[in-house]
Amino acid sequence: MSLLQVTDLHTHFKLPRGVLRAVDGVSLSIEQGETVGLVGESGCGKSTLGKTLLRLEPATSGRIEIDGVDIAPMGTRALQPYRRRMQMVFQDPFASLNPRHSIGDILGAPLAVHGEGDRTQRRQRVASLIDRVGLPRSALSRYPHEFSGGQRQRIGIARALILQPDLVICDEPVSALDLSIQAQILNLLSAMKQDFGLSYFFISHDLSVVQYFADRVLVMYLGRIVESADRKSLWAKPRHPYTRALMDAVPDPSRRRQAAPLTGDLPSPQNVPSGCRFHPRCPKATDRCRQEEPVLFQAAPAHSVACHHPET
Repeated sequence: MSLLQVTDLHTHFKLPRGVLRAVDGVSLSIEQGETVGLVGESGCGKSTLGKTLLRLEPATSGRIEIDGVDIAPMGTRALQPYRRRMQMVFQDPFASLNPRHSIGDILGAPLAVHGEGDRTQRRQRVASLIDRVGLPRSALSRYPHEFSGGQRQRIGIARALILQPDLVICDEPVSALDLSIQAQILNLLSAMKQDFGLSYFFISHDLSVVQYFADRVLVMYLGRIVESADRKSLWAKPRHPYTRALMDAVPDPSRRRQAAPLTGDLPSPQNVPSGCRFHPRCPKATDRCRQEEPVLFQAAPAHSVACHHPET
């Protein structure tokens, strides 16, 4: 049984001029100890999907199962024991930390909410974890504004791990950091995965980061998964034209000629194109693509794609 199993998940928002379909029929699974990457352009629904899995956004329909138990319809009280099993590292390490609270209070609060140990035990656990993320214990009496971006993200990671979850959802956790700091944070996340036996759902628009960090990769376009494969298979042979375009957009000095950029803008999720959602930007689009929406099918072992004319 998968640690997390998501089936036909939808997250829609009612707006004055219609319905915004941010997540529109996503199914996925994450195994214990696995890192699953999610890539796609800004606005394709990646962050909304991550927040929906944590129930920070309510699902419109679909199932979110942890060890076979559907948490999508649960109320706040019933959800509490499952919340501790899934935590999040946010993109902005400053906005996600309360500026009025000390680091010790920020890290200790989840333990108090979930009734973990007495005050002395909570302090010991917080001190041990701040050591593990590479910050001095003196940091516990200080406030978020006193730290650099990389240090704040270490604090964000410590907060996500304080309850010893099974799954951590990382929403663009290094995109706001300098390149040298990005590598440090990714190495820290890798070490924490080994130490705590974690699974990660790693959301990013940066394919080079996902290629380094993920075991398996999902490609999202306009609210749907259009390709799913293990990392090596995806980079060896991307089968969806959108995946190919994303990869071609990554600068590569070894290329004699840089690939043409992805043309056109991402359509609005309030006005999803008919047929294949990618057809207005796809060089391979045919009449079938304009009329019939493709479904995910297995194009190779452990490699699925939603395309009428996949790469072969």
